Amino acid sequence: MTKHKNKTNRSNDPHAAREASRYETPLPSRELILSTMADQGVPLSVEQLYILLDISEQEREIFNRRLKAMEREGQIMQNRKGALCITDKLDLIAGVVQGHPDGFGFLVPDDKTKTNGEDLFLSPKEMSQVMHGDRAMVRMSGLDRRGRPEGKIVEVLDRRTQKLVGRVIQSSGVTIVAAEDKRVNQDILIPYHLDMGAKSGQVVMVELTDQPSAHAQPMGKIVEILGNYADSGMEIEIALRKHNLPHEFSAEAVRIAEAYPKSVQADDFKGRIDCREMPLITIDGETARDFDDAVFAERQGKGWRLVVAIADVSFYVKPKDALDKDAYDRGNSVYFPRRVIPMLPEALSNGLCSLNPDVERLCMICDMQIDGAGIVKQYKFYPSVMRSKARMTYTKVHDILQNPEGELAQEYAWLNPHLQNLQSVYQLLLKQREKRGAIEFESSETIMVFNENGKIERIEPSLRNEAHRLIEECMLAANVCASEFLKKHEHPALYRIHEGPTPEKLELLRTFMAEFGFGVGGGESPQAKDYCKLLDRIKDRPDAQLLQTVLLRSMQQAVYSPDNVGHFGLAYDAYAHFTSPIRRYPDLLIHRAIKAVLNGDKYKAGDWSELGIHCSMTERRADDATRDVTNWLKCFYMQDRIGEVFEGTVAGVTSFGLFVALDGVYVEGLLHVTELGNDYFHYDKARHEMAGERTGVRYRLGDRLTVKLVRVDLETTKIDFTLVNKNNELDVKPEVEYAKNSAAVKTSVKSQTAVKSTPKFEGGKPDAAFGRKPASRSAKSPAKPATGSAKPKLENKPVKSKKVAKKTTKRKVKK
Repeated sequence: MTKHKNKTNRSNDPHAAREASRYETPLPSRELILSTMADQGVPLSVEQLYILLDISEQEREIFNRRLKAMEREGQIMQNRKGALCITDKLDLIAGVVQGHPDGFGFLVPDDKTKTNGEDLFLSPKEMSQVMHGDRAMVRMSGLDRRGRPEGKIVEVLDRRTQKLVGRVIQSSGVTIVAAEDKRVNQDILIPYHLDMGAKSGQVVMVELTDQPSAHAQPMGKIVEILGNYADSGMEIEIALRKHNLPHEFSAEAVRIAEAYPKSVQADDFKGRIDCREMPLITIDGETARDFDDAVFAERQGKGWRLVVAIADVSFYVKPKDALDKDAYDRGNSVYFPRRVIPMLPEALSNGLCSLNPDVERLCMICDMQIDGAGIVKQYKFYPSVMRSKARMTYTKVHDILQNPEGELAQEYAWLNPHLQNLQSVYQLLLKQREKRGAIEFESSETIMVFNENGKIERIEPSLRNEAHRLIEECMLAANVCASEFLKKHEHPALYRIHEGPTPEKLELLRTFMAEFGFGVGGGESPQAKDYCKLLDRIKDRPDAQLLQTVLLRSMQQAVYSPDNVGHFGLAYDAYAHFTSPIRRYPDLLIHRAIKAVLNGDKYKAGDWSELGIHCSMTERRADDATRDVTNWLKCFYMQDRIGEVFEGTVAGVTSFGLFVALDGVYVEGLLHVTELGNDYFHYDKARHEMAGERTGVRYRLGDRLTVKLVRVDLETTKIDFTLVNKNNELDVKPEVEYAKNSAAVKTSVKSQTAVKSTPKFEGGKPDAAFGRKPASRSAKSPAKPATGSAKPKLENKPVKSKKVAKKTTKRKVKK
């Protein structure tokens, strides 16, 4: 029997105030529980903890839930005798399982200091008892044959996969479902009476009834049949479920949204400054439907007044109500080609909250005074009511500013002076941006052009113009004011933080740049200015795109956090998101916090750290889902172009090959290492290159290559190339049909860009149909490689096209 040391005095809990602010009946904090267990020095039963922490009968149920949560997160665990142990004392490592399509996986530790910053390798045998995304407790078991630390699963802490989307496979009377997420490599066995009559090849939702174990595969039941794989829009339905994106609002949320009047009521004006006569306008993309922001500028003495009005979403979405819960779960709106999954129901996102033209709307205003040098000298926030005077687009505003005497400028003659004022303010803000040293990378987005049958007809570049940058600078100014306002009043907030490069990435960057004769200033802690100086030096070089890409990849990802460490890329000491509350939950939190300060109150959002982690996760989740959809659509677009030859640029270098971005079609694919030539190729991470051991051939990021499309796999969304224009020893000069910018240009292999490689042709004679475009196929037929003889092209009727943006967000700059 364990002899207890003295009871712990709960009043001495160092985190008692935090617990009291969160719960009506405060419990001992996790830290106190762990310290109490550590003081005893031995595993303890739950009953012993009741005594030590003075847990009453009424508190035990809630206390047990806290212990279960600590167990799920790997802080404690039960031994075989049922006693609770501190996992840190058991030399166990808690983390999240990350699966791999090839059957193995990794444990991503919660605390990487225990593994020297490395993930733990999990063999296929270990992965057979868990699924991608599960939380597990692992014991290090040594090193695998490649020298990686390897782990053995001790306990599965949390089974996070309860439902998944997949395709039905039926054979010999057995029905299984293969998950669409290839990181889940176990097939789900479906009993015959639980298959809902689903047919082979259909896409379904499965609810797991039995989780995998070391001795049995997972079992489940089909709960929804989504349709056939080739159905229009199925790629989005799959992505929504694969990434667990909430896409249906609760009935209560819809009821609350639709219960609001269709227009702003006079009673809602109370306590607001009337700005209905101010000529505020919205400037957004052509396809935008939710208008978060409106702007106005006027000269004020030697400086300017800039007014940024943002939709007052917090007036309608109350903390803890059904609308708020759904908005929190979603975290942000998700913009797919041809479809948007909004954060708020349409009655609010496109209706009552959206700053539509010529209707009264409630808003929060950031009113700024900017001096002649472009510095914001004063600002104030206040609730207001406004009426947008015009719904403008980036294209129109750019045209008016570039052609002040043009036809469009004449049409909007009344608006021209206001646009000129905004342009003047933008020029001043831009000077401050340059002086501050904010990093400006040149990036290109794409637009998918669909025909009326829902198929991609072509992919076009989407270029940012001065109107995009004008609005961006106005929004940046308002966001900075929001962060400074909350920081000044010492109110908790969710900052948008962006840390500088890690020491490891900085070292790799300096190694790479040194080969080109460049250095990265700033010592161990470079600033944005140091990056800008380097960008200025390389911008006119022919390899500028290569060097810029390496610079971009050296930086960390921006996230949300209550701990303000500044924004490295924008060179701000404090930065927060305030300007898009219709489509981003962090902005809604900032609005509530600002309102609380204005009212002399404090907004209790809960655990701000947890909110930051959650919102960062939902942002990444949305990015992953949209990437899946666009990749699938690009594969579908390219499957009828197998055999064509393209020029492209090496956009990525990995240990297994090169990713090549094609000119004109804006699609990437893999040139596998086995296609690079008959040699042993070694990957150099620091130099971003593959080098041949025998030949000395080198392929580097930014190199120009000529490649042939040989394989498109819709199931895995992979595109494979082979290298064209190798210096073959047979000296054969086949003519190819060369595709560039969707125009056929015949050229000989000899006239194409040379690639440093000397393998032989596969086979003695060139393929007669080498590079020729295969015949058109129906959408449902699988992609097939080009055969030896070319088929005649089918005559297709012309189909009317329409442009659909890959993302219909107003601004694609993630700051």
